[in-house]
Amino acid sequence: MLPGPSVPISASAGDATASFDGERVRLDWNWKTEESKKSGGPRTILLPDLEMVEWVPAAGLENGYLRFITAKATATAAPKYDPHAVVLYGFKKDPLMALVAAAVMARMPHPGAPAKALPAQPPAPEPVPADARPAGGDEGEVDHDVLLRRLRELGDLHQSGILTEEEFTTAKQAVLRRFSDA
Repeated sequence: MLPGPSVPISASAGDATASFDGERVRLDWNWKTEESKKSGGPRTILLPDLEMVEWVPAAGLENGYLRFITAKATATAAPKYDPHAVVLYGFKKDPLMALVAAAVMARMPHPGAPAKALPAQPPAPEPVPADARPAGGDEGEVDHDVLLRRLRELGDLHQSGILTEEEFTTAKQAVLRRFSDA
């Protein structure tokens, strides 16, 4: 199991800039975007709302696209008009958009994982002792949030059976080591 590209990640290609911070995808349109798509403004899609990512690379002079399909989507328009799609023009190769797609896909739930029942009430965050926080003020708090989120993700993958005990332990140690080196 590969972790996918690190986040945040952003790439500009075709008719938009696609950014992903690990929790949400943002599509910011540029001057080449079809007016009907651009009129809705930038698009933000939360990771839990995503059902699938479609990546079709440009081939020859044929356009490709990167499309984010949500569970709420009833029908999809052509990528040129779809507010959840970035058009990738055929005459220009934009390989960085593939990294955005890979980063999103790597953080989506595995299709074979059992569906989780939603908790009746979200758990309250656990208090963290002051001596466990890294130095550095606000910047350290962001790193701490990233650490906790990553550890929760690993715990969820282990609990759902996607990661073995050994894989979980190795990944957890790598995350903790990276945090302590920062």
